[in-house]
Amino acid sequence: MGQKLIDNIDRVHTTEMGVCRIRRNLGLGDIDVVAWCKEKILDPKSRIERQGKNWYVHMDGCVITVNASSYTIITGHMQSKNLEA
Repeated sequence: MGQKLIDNIDRVHTTEMGVCRIRRNLGLGDIDVVAWCKEKILDPKSRIERQGKNWYVHMDGCVITVNASSYTIITGHMQSKNLEA
C-alpha cells in the first residue's frame, strides 16, 4: 500500500525540531534520524498505511508519521504495548 512513499524515498526529510522530537520519542541518541527512518520505511517487514494526509509506518514496536504531500517526517513514537483498554 505504501508504494508511493517508497517510490519517493529520496524526498523524505524532516525539520530540526522533527529530528529532536523523533530522537526523544524513540530514544535514538546521536544518529542520522532521516537515514534511520528511511531504512525503516524501506524494510520489507514494515507495514505502511495512509490515513488522510499522513503515511504511518509501523515496525519494531514504533510508528513513524510522514506527511503524504510534503514527505516530511512529522514524528515517531513507540506503539502502546497494551492496545486493549
